[in-house]
Amino acid sequence: MAKADDFGFGTQIRKSPYFDATVRWGAKGFSVYNHMYIPRDFGDPEQNFWNLINDAILCDVAVERQVEITGPDAAKFVQTLTPRDLSKLAVGQCKYVLITNAEGGILNDPILLRLAENHFWISLADSDILLWAQGVAVHSGMDVTIREPDVSPLQLQGPKSGEVMKALFGESIMDLRYYWLREVELDGIPLIVSRTGWSSELGYELYLRDGSRGDELWERIMAAGQPFGLKPGHTSSIRRIEGGMLSYHADADINTNPFELGLDRLVNLDIEADFIGKAALRRIKEEGVSRKQVGLVIDGSPLKGPNTTFWPINKDGATIGKVTSAVYSPRLEQNIALAMVSADFAEIDTEVEVVTAAGPTRATIVERPFYDPKKTLAAA
Repeated sequence: MAKADDFGFGTQIRKSPYFDATVRWGAKGFSVYNHMYIPRDFGDPEQNFWNLINDAILCDVAVERQVEITGPDAAKFVQTLTPRDLSKLAVGQCKYVLITNAEGGILNDPILLRLAENHFWISLADSDILLWAQGVAVHSGMDVTIREPDVSPLQLQGPKSGEVMKALFGESIMDLRYYWLREVELDGIPLIVSRTGWSSELGYELYLRDGSRGDELWERIMAAGQPFGLKPGHTSSIRRIEGGMLSYHADADINTNPFELGLDRLVNLDIEADFIGKAALRRIKEEGVSRKQVGLVIDGSPLKGPNTTFWPINKDGATIGKVTSAVYSPRLEQNIALAMVSADFAEIDTEVEVVTAAGPTRATIVERPFYDPKKTLAAA
């Protein structure tokens, strides 16, 4: 069995409060995300997928670091960071937002949580928004404090996650609505719980507010989940690609704008706030985009794992785009992918050639998400 000391990139890569517990429960491999270890291997990724969609999995996602924004101008400042209209964001509510730069490029696609009138967390994808926010604040003239608090999330995801939560917190937790949060304690462990997660399944995130109690929290949840088939796991590439969920640095980056991704709903150009990137996004919307994200079904035998490079996409001998995320879905029995292609070739049912690691193969542009497009499972 692997020991915690078997994994090491040096002290500059941080370990989560759950690191030792995940190794104890079978984590065999890690990658690095937000300068921190994240478990990426608990054995067979296909079995991890079935555990997620049939029962429940517990994932260490402490790498989703929080940028905490407080102070009298906190709400005004947060609105400057995102093109999504936050005027109706209530205390206790969460929203999926984009953070854009002056050119309209996406710097991050986090979940925003409003804990109090002047207290916000930005729950990050993989980029250094703490530094960006502190830099923006310097000459903003706004009265805000921006820091990284001692907060480390876990994801409890899957159709039986509600039963596990009920075993932990009682019947009252069932009232928690999709994209809302609640402050709770578990045996004196301070938590924020939200009905969110990176799985497109029913799920919860538990934000630990005292890193010294990570091992205790992990074991408490696993014990409560045993009757419901809870397994330790990792975020599932299969399920997130089925759900059309973005992976930052793969499907979006600083050179990608919201309109290329079809995320127009997250951009409100009519609000009064002069958010960063407003002029650029207005211009992009007026001029249109030259490329678009699409779904692909790729012919051939099942892929052995996710792509590790961007695969070229060709049409009539010319390269028209790239595959950003690809995987075999055992449920759909298809190789599925998210891709960025020239807008001229983004029509549904267009046939293209994808140059995979095994060589060229045919693929067809399809609608995405590939499964449960209205997120009825997650919102149930």
